Amino acid sequence: MNALLRTFIFLLPLSVLMPSDADAAAHAKKSQVDKSFVNCRGCPRMVVVPAGHFEMGSPETEDGRGEDEGPVHQVKVARFAIGMYEVTRAEFTAFVKATKYRAGEQCTTLEDGMVEAREGDWRVLHYDQGPRHPIGCINWNDAKAYTKWLSRKTGQKYRLPTEAEWEYVARANTSTSRFWGDDANLACEFANAADKSAQKLIQGASSWGIHDCKDGFDYTSPVGSFKANAFGLKDMLGNAWEWTEDSYHESYADAPSDGKAWQGDSAKHVLRGGSWNNGPRNVRSAVRNSSAPTKRYSFYGFRVALTLR
Repeated sequence: MNALLRTFIFLLPLSVLMPSDADAAAHAKKSQVDKSFVNCRGCPRMVVVPAGHFEMGSPETEDGRGEDEGPVHQVKVARFAIGMYEVTRAEFTAFVKATKYRAGEQCTTLEDGMVEAREGDWRVLHYDQGPRHPIGCINWNDAKAYTKWLSRKTGQKYRLPTEAEWEYVARANTSTSRFWGDDANLACEFANAADKSAQKLIQGASSWGIHDCKDGFDYTSPVGSFKANAFGLKDMLGNAWEWTEDSYHESYADAPSDGKAWQGDSAKHVLRGGSWNNGPRNVRSAVRNSSAPTKRYSFYGFRVALTLR
C-alpha cells in the first residue's frame, strides 16, 4: 500500500470505517434470515431454534391463568426447526392434490353468530381466505398426515412440535404472559386476535372479550402479517389454534423435563396459542386447549416441526 492511500484511510471519519447502527441492524436481520430454509418447492419455511431451557407454565399471579398451566417447571429443549408460519391453505392444498387426502366432510364453524357443526371441509370456512391464510378445519389426524407426507417427500423428519417445544419458541426467551410483554392491548402489533375490528365486523362478536385495539382483520389474516418474536417466528399467538404432538394432561405434575412429547391415556391432544376469535385470556404463551384428535373447528390449524440431525 502506498503512502498516499495509507494517509487517505487514516483521514477517513470513523462513521465510514465503522458500521452504523442501521448496518448492524441489517446484518442482524440477515443473520436471522440465514437461519431459515425451505426443503422443497411449496414446503413450509423453517427456522432453526437453538437449544435452551425455560420455565414452562404460568405463575399463579398471571391474569387469566388456567389451573392446567401449572406447576411451573423447568424444561430443557434440544435444537430443532419449526415453521416460521402456520401451515397455509396453499401448502395444504398441495398435499391434498398429491395424495387425494380427504379431510372430512363436516366442520364446526361460526356463521350468523352461531358456532355449529356444518357440512363442508377446510375449503369452506364461511369466511374469505386466500392461499397465504392459515389452514383451518384441521384435526390432529389431518395434521399428522400432512407431516408424514412432508417426511416422505423430503426424506426429512417432519412432525408436530411437542407442547414444550411450542411454548419454548412462543416465549422466545421471555417470561411475561405474552412474548411482547404483559399488556394484552398491544396484541394488534403482534397477533390476529379478537379485537375492535372483529367486534365490529363479525356477527355475534359484540359479546366477546376483546383486546382494546384494532388490527384490521375480522377472521384469519395472511400468515406473517404481524411482528415476529425474538426467534423470528410469526403468529405464535392468535390467527389459529395449533395442534401439538402431546396428549392432554390436566396439570404439569410429573411432566417430562426433556422437551419430548408427553403421551398418556387421554383421549385428547393439546392445542396452543389461541386464534382470531379469542380475547386476552386465551392469547397468552402459557394457555392450553385440548380436543379429540377427530374434531375439526374452523379455527384449528397447525405448524410443523423438524428434527435436525
